[in-house]
Amino acid sequence: MTKWVFLFALLIASCKIEYHQTAFYKVNATNQQNGVDNINTKAKLVELFSDSLQVGRKKLNKFELHRYASGDSNYVVIRFSSKIADKWIVRNEFHFSKDPIAGCDPNVSDFNNDGLNDITYVSAVAARGANEVRTLFIYNRKKDNLIYVKNSNQFPNMLYNKELNCIDAFLVSGCNTTVFLKLEADSLRQVASVDQCDSITVKTYDQRGLEKTILKKEANQGDVIRYKNYNPLKEN
Repeated sequence: MTKWVFLFALLIASCKIEYHQTAFYKVNATNQQNGVDNINTKAKLVELFSDSLQVGRKKLNKFELHRYASGDSNYVVIRFSSKIADKWIVRNEFHFSKDPIAGCDPNVSDFNNDGLNDITYVSAVAARGANEVRTLFIYNRKKDNLIYVKNSNQFPNMLYNKELNCIDAFLVSGCNTTVFLKLEADSLRQVASVDQCDSITVKTYDQRGLEKTILKKEANQGDVIRYKNYNPLKEN
């Protein structure tokens, strides 16, 4: 694990880890299951998000997220379905713990440039509000299901990087780091980083995670810069 990932892990160590139809509701009634099985019947449904127009194939896939509160704990139940012969068939079901502070705030975007939308939701709150921690799900066209990207919540403020056809993330702390990531199977692999502190340091990483410094230069004090390329160095 690289130094910046370790530092970010410290920021969220006190939080528990783990939605755009077009329908997004805040729910106050208790004991409403809305078709979600295997949940604590004493839990209170506090958020519901449902989309069948934007994630995956329009009108042929449906993403649903239910967030529940039970005592001091919060958790989400996620289902992804395909429409077959006018019936919704569940392809995935996920259960994750959730911090009780922030809403899930779903965000639909294409993260792998296949022309079909993927989805993230806020899964934790970092110690600094500038770091938005999200869990990423990639739509898998071949299997018509979702891929849960297991380490996506280690990389705050994720965006699809059109210039490099990758995902980049931005960590704001005492120093700032832009990280460049490749999606491989169900995980993100770091390929480069730009650290901005007393100096700007650009590093690349091989398949084994071994780093190589390719550039080091002075930084302007007080600058907070997100980069869209590391070689050559380009600001976002």
